[in-house]
Amino acid sequence: MTGKKILMLCGEFTEEYEIFVYQQGMEAIGHTVHVVCPDKAAGEQIATSLHDFEGHQTYTEKPGHMAEINKTFSEAEAELESYDAVYCAGGRGPEYIRTDPRIQAIVKHFHESGKPIFTICHGVQILMAVPGVLTGRKVAGLGACAPEIAAVGGTYIDVDPKDAFVDGTMVSAKGWTGLAAFMRECLKVLGTEIRHA
Repeated sequence: MTGKKILMLCGEFTEEYEIFVYQQGMEAIGHTVHVVCPDKAAGEQIATSLHDFEGHQTYTEKPGHMAEINKTFSEAEAELESYDAVYCAGGRGPEYIRTDPRIQAIVKHFHESGKPIFTICHGVQILMAVPGVLTGRKVAGLGACAPEIAAVGGTYIDVDPKDAFVDGTMVSAKGWTGLAAFMRECLKVLGTEIRHA
């Protein structure tokens, strides 16, 4: 099997686990993950955050580790045809990068070409910003995103926090507690088989 190329869209304060766990897990089995952020070059870093539920009415946010950008954003833009899938990580980053026309154009490319789109937690906010991407689709995400998903013509699926949801080639999950199931479903969509001897 030839490894796949996945483009990960991030911004400052993207969820730490949803960057590191996903990237390292996919790379461990031979896929390439390019972590990009608008106006950042390979070798630069972004701050990450860690969201958790600790008994309050909403999540808490703590500082995470710095994450390394391993592909210059403008280079990734120019090479979209070479990517097999796009991944929208969650946290606070999606809130602002979704307003960037370049991010919207990237998502539109994957949508129109029928390539897999993976989204977790707040990552679905990026998809909301591109007309038509969620129209008629079923998608999971953080519960707070449900009204916005409905507003753009999608159907919010309230999955268990440790589960993932698949609608065609779109894979989604509620948050980082679902990363194992989420990655497992992403691998199926990519056609990756893992066999234990």
